[in-house]
This record gives sequence, structure tokens and C-alpha cells, in this order.
Amino acid sequence: MRIEPTPYAPYDTPYALHPAPIPFAEPWSYELVFPRDPRGPRIARTTLRAVLGAHELAELSYRAELLTSELTTNSVRHAQGPAGVRLQWRHPVLRVSVWDLSPDLPKPYRPAVGPEAEAGRGMAILELVADRWGGCAIGEGELGSGGKTIWFELALTG
Repeated sequence: MRIEPTPYAPYDTPYALHPAPIPFAEPWSYELVFPRDPRGPRIARTTLRAVLGAHELAELSYRAELLTSELTTNSVRHAQGPAGVRLQWRHPVLRVSVWDLSPDLPKPYRPAVGPEAEAGRGMAILELVADRWGGCAIGEGELGSGGKTIWFELALTG
């Protein structure tokens, strides 16, 4: 069996042949789609951390990971299908959007029955940690009808 060379540049290609990195203040976006799998939120957090680190935005990482974890965990628990995370940088604001196929928008936060309650605090965390957040229903698409997107924004300080 003969393996043909790939059309991709080899790893030892001189760096000068690669495009220049996107300047810090220029916009960019990344998107990750994952199946309904309990590993999805961890993969989303790891990806988010890598992207923010590569773009020198590590100071947003802790809050972004916390909120992304909350939203992706809800998608895996409550939606019947794939979900996705989109990161958008519009200097000085990072917007993270999480979509899934469940048409049910989250309910406003109501205090849990007791301090030992295991669920029900996600919207409170979103309200306290995000600089801005919102959500909307999405219409019919290639994966079927219904769905929603919940987003949050974090502003770079200083």
C-alpha cells in the first residue's frame, strides 16, 4: 500500500509561508459543534481556553469557561441533539453563543428551594458573571425545526 502525500504544508514549512496572525483589535470567530455527549462541555471549555490563550485573552478565560460550562451542560442535559459554541471577538468584547435544538428558552432565575439543591443556579451565575447576556429562539434549519441560542458578553478591562 502506497500513501500519497497530502496537499497540506508539512509541519516543517517555514513560518514565513504562513499568513500573519490576526491583529489583536481585529475581529475573529471560531465555532465548535458537538454531539449530545457528557464530554461536550469539557471539550468546549478546553477549546475556549486554547483560543483565548492563543489570542492573548487569558484574562477572560475563567469567566468565559464558567459560563460556557453552565450553558453547554444545560444543552447536553435538556436538548435532544447536537449543540454548538461560537466565540466572536469584537475588540474589546468577547461574545460566546451556545445553541441547541431545544426550543425552550431558560426561565428567569428563581432562588432554589434550599442550599443543598443540586440544580437551578445557572441563570443566577450568568446574571452575576456576564457583562451582558440574552437569548433568542431560532427557526427551522438543516438540523430540523426549533432551537435556541443563549449568548453572553465579557468586556476586556484596562
